[in-house]
Amino acid sequence: MKTFLMISLPVAVILVVALTFFMRSLGGVQTADAQTPWTSFYSLQTETLEGEPADLADYAGKVTLVVNVASKCGLTPQYAGLEKLYRELAPRGFVILGFPSNDFMGQEPGTAGEIREFCSRNYEVSFPLFAKRHVKGDDQDEVYRMLTASLEEPTWNFTKYLVDAQGRVVHRFGPRTKPDDAEMRKKIEELLAMKKDGC
Repeated sequence: MKTFLMISLPVAVILVVALTFFMRSLGGVQTADAQTPWTSFYSLQTETLEGEPADLADYAGKVTLVVNVASKCGLTPQYAGLEKLYRELAPRGFVILGFPSNDFMGQEPGTAGEIREFCSRNYEVSFPLFAKRHVKGDDQDEVYRMLTASLEEPTWNFTKYLVDAQGRVVHRFGPRTKPDDAEMRKKIEELLAMKKDGC
């Protein structure tokens, strides 16, 4: 019996640590703490959902929330909360940038036209949407390589990265962090206040 307990206790500790790490990856906040080779998030180029060139410099000076989105996910209803947050805070210099991705169990299989139609019809999405991209792994898009240079890669759809007005990636919020989450709202408000003060 003692031998069994001696073996099972370390295994139990490992399982608890692993489970804790996994749950944190789905929710909660992670703060960037390292330099990246990119000067600014706003120095990057990408494509609109319709495939037109897009320069992220267009959003320089704004507080930006970058979200990998999907149309067939249990978290897809977050679109509604994201749109509400965007409409409320956009006049103060806030923007949400949505990057569709099919990386998680094929939950964004649609074409650009299908994605646009789904978002417009179901959630009246007005914040910018970009071309479908890989957000993790060997084929990770440059936008997400920059976002995850010092933060964890997305672990599921609707992982959120907060970028300040200077283009520094400062926080990561897990997929289950809702758009009306108090802690995320606080971080956004702090960055908006700094922008207003010229910091």
